[in-house]
Amino acid sequence: MEKKQFQAESKRLLEMMINSIYSQREVFLRELISNASDAIDKLYYKALTDATLTFNKESYYIKIIPNKEERTLTIMDTGIGMTAEELETNLGTIAKSGSLAFKKENETKDGHDIIGQFGVGFYAAFMVADVVTVNSKALGSNQAYKWQSEGADGYSIEGTDKETIGTEIILKLKENSEDENYDEFLEEYRLKAIIKKYSDFIRYPIKMDVTTSKPKEENENENVEVLEEQIINSMVPIWRKNKNELKAEDYENFYNEKHYGFDKPLKHIHVSVDGTVRYNALLYIPENIPFDYYSKEYEKGLELYSSGVLIMDKCGDLLPDHFSFVKGLVDSEDLSLNISREMLQQDRQLKFISKNLAKKIKSALQSMLKDARENYETFFKAFGRQLKYGVYADFGANKETLQDLLLFYSSKEKKLVSLEEYVTNMPEDQKYIYYATGDSIERIDKLPQTELVTDKGYEILYFTEDIDEFAIKMLMTYKEKEFRSVSSGDLGIDNEKEDSKTESELEEYKELFDAMKEILGGKVTDVRVSKRLRSHPVCLSADGEITIEMEKILNAMPDNQGVKANKVLEINTKHDVFNSLKSSYKEDREKLALFTNILFNQALLIEGLSVEDPVDFANDICKVMV
Repeated sequence: MEKKQFQAESKRLLEMMINSIYSQREVFLRELISNASDAIDKLYYKALTDATLTFNKESYYIKIIPNKEERTLTIMDTGIGMTAEELETNLGTIAKSGSLAFKKENETKDGHDIIGQFGVGFYAAFMVADVVTVNSKALGSNQAYKWQSEGADGYSIEGTDKETIGTEIILKLKENSEDENYDEFLEEYRLKAIIKKYSDFIRYPIKMDVTTSKPKEENENENVEVLEEQIINSMVPIWRKNKNELKAEDYENFYNEKHYGFDKPLKHIHVSVDGTVRYNALLYIPENIPFDYYSKEYEKGLELYSSGVLIMDKCGDLLPDHFSFVKGLVDSEDLSLNISREMLQQDRQLKFISKNLAKKIKSALQSMLKDARENYETFFKAFGRQLKYGVYADFGANKETLQDLLLFYSSKEKKLVSLEEYVTNMPEDQKYIYYATGDSIERIDKLPQTELVTDKGYEILYFTEDIDEFAIKMLMTYKEKEFRSVSSGDLGIDNEKEDSKTESELEEYKELFDAMKEILGGKVTDVRVSKRLRSHPVCLSADGEITIEMEKILNAMPDNQGVKANKVLEINTKHDVFNSLKSSYKEDREKLALFTNILFNQALLIEGLSVEDPVDFANDICKVMV
């Protein structure tokens, strides 16, 4: 029997395809099952145009047959089969795809698609097999043929006996080595797992004889192991079913079956698009945050299918970073796959799908915020930080998309409110959206800087996460209302009588404040009369874009660059402590220095900043007590 050479460039080309194109050996089964499905599809296409053919879907299937004794794995289909010429053309030429050629000749929009576009998937068999044998009998042919190859050295074709139309591929598995266990591809559990992972939604039954335990006929108390033919795949994916046929528990069951999480999803998004780019998507908003979500180990992305065949476990390009918490999958017939079908070309179809999914996710979250507030707040407590990072990232490129999804704790409502709710409830005379920063709601409640804003009856948003203020600085405004910190130098609250009094006090006590500023050296940029304090004696405010809270966060980072806010020490001239400051300025400058340092250190502690010298501070307190 004459051995023929492959009509490709060289032995090296085949070796590259076998060893480099596919990242995991197990995908050989995905490729061969996909080819078998294509072969049945071709028969279906023929039946559409040939009145003499009938296509009864129930009669067509794929069967997987492991044989441990012979160390062979057979993939059999009842598809259209191949003639000797087709075996020569399709299997004798690497990267020659019979499926692609057939599809071009039989273009149709009937919902069936052939994914074998490159003609290299078949050769994945050589990753696990020393010898590959293909027995095939074509539709309308009386003669069957056998194609056989041991790899890059070539192949042979000869006549063989085969009664039924279709193809069987027999893999003689390689011998095990220290690094590879090829016997795993003969184990029932392993084959079932691979089929469920990659080919669960192939539209035809994938059958296999599975060992099961059944009661003996003569004694029901004893069991006996028998081989039973079972259908391994689900065939019809949930995302291709009509939404009206599905219930909430169907979506939840699928979420659990796919191991997207151990929680119950808060919301599902079922998308079917039949336009320029056809695709189906099933997305989930999870309830609980994964343990590694904010670590380098977390990998975002959706499962990607092409015509029901799994292409990628995690396609990160389908989700923007700010929606990286979304779980689910996308199935499309129109994607431009690369040669291994493991990655995508960066093309307009992928970008189109990604853009549309982002809109759907935002819409679903807005709907949850409006109609299922409790669920949304559960979601936001888990993933709100990620939305805030999304506002801040990429120089605010996504702030318009995300701003309406943000929630912050309200000083008035004593619960989470949206920015829209805040602005809607603003009094007419309020110019700004006020916020206060701190480690916790309880600490912010006690901040002296909030007194004036609270007295005016204005609502304050509480920022308790390190990202909050950075995100708001990027946002800058919401519905033309500027954000302003209660610790900013100018609160923007007009009070002519109070302002006039402050100006006169500033002139009257200028020398005292200058003396205090000199005592503190470069620790503050100014000492001022406070307009905001009511019951507290002292506080710190900040001039400029860097606030005190931002200073704390930036300096806590590994690359601490010593960023400093321009701190202003504000004194409440109505507090009894101020009388002590005035008298000490006139009578005892050492005591003035003592009081000034104590007040400054108190202000630092109120802000959650560390005191530069705790021993000196403790000694200063003791001096006052004596």
